[in-house]
Amino acid sequence: MKASAIYEIIMCAVLILLQVLLMNQISLFGIGTPILYVYFLTKLPMGSNRFYVITLGFIVGFIIDIFLNTPGMNAAATTIVAVMRKPLMNLFFSKDDEFEDFVPGIYRSSGAFVRFVVAMVLLHQSLLFFIGAFSFFNLTNTLIRIGASSLITLVLIFAIDSLMYKKVASEQ
Repeated sequence: MKASAIYEIIMCAVLILLQVLLMNQISLFGIGTPILYVYFLTKLPMGSNRFYVITLGFIVGFIIDIFLNTPGMNAAATTIVAVMRKPLMNLFFSKDDEFEDFVPGIYRSSGAFVRFVVAMVLLHQSLLFFIGAFSFFNLTNTLIRIGASSLITLVLIFAIDSLMYKKVASEQ
């Protein structure tokens, strides 16, 4: 098994545990909840097989659904985000960045990475909350929840990515 696959499995397990045990207990004014497991999809290498990414997205969402008792909401949202990952990468990253082992990061391609993560998080949160609401009846409340959850999720993702990079940089 390649070292990158082991790293991906460990990262996936840690993010799922963080989401289930810690993040779902956090509520920003009773409106926003950080949804950190979407970070996993942003940190996969650009050259990852599309079927592999979609399968991982579904599995991660399904595991979250099992723990949180949300029948299919997270699996659906995460699978759709996994499908849209490659087109979003092509939109935000230059063709020079696109090689097999390139892993997007805040210090490698900061502007493109920030735009890419914002798009991924907003897409995921929108899908998740609209699936959860299952209507457009209370649109204002749903949009506020999307905005608050996206904001806190983005802050945490950029903080984690910054800390991981500094840790890697200090080891070299």
